[in-house]
Amino acid sequence: MHDSESDTFVLQSWPEKFSDMLKEIGIDSKSKPIGTDDLEKGDFYSRYFSQTPRMVTNKGCLDISNSNIDTVQIIQKG
Repeated sequence: MHDSESDTFVLQSWPEKFSDMLKEIGIDSKSKPIGTDDLEKGDFYSRYFSQTPRMVTNKGCLDISNSNIDTVQIIQKG
């Protein structure tokens, strides 16, 4: 038998997902759209070492409130 209600999926970006996870442990944060912070414009890894991955994907940034950390960038390497 099938339920009469369909499954509901909430579409969230990576920063929104991480912001929700941080909220669960009591850390206030706000997600930012991809490409809107100066932090995202630089190189992510040093190119001097051979084990450093060349392909890095920017997933966005979080602004952290009431902490020594101002901004966290979420990246995917590989």
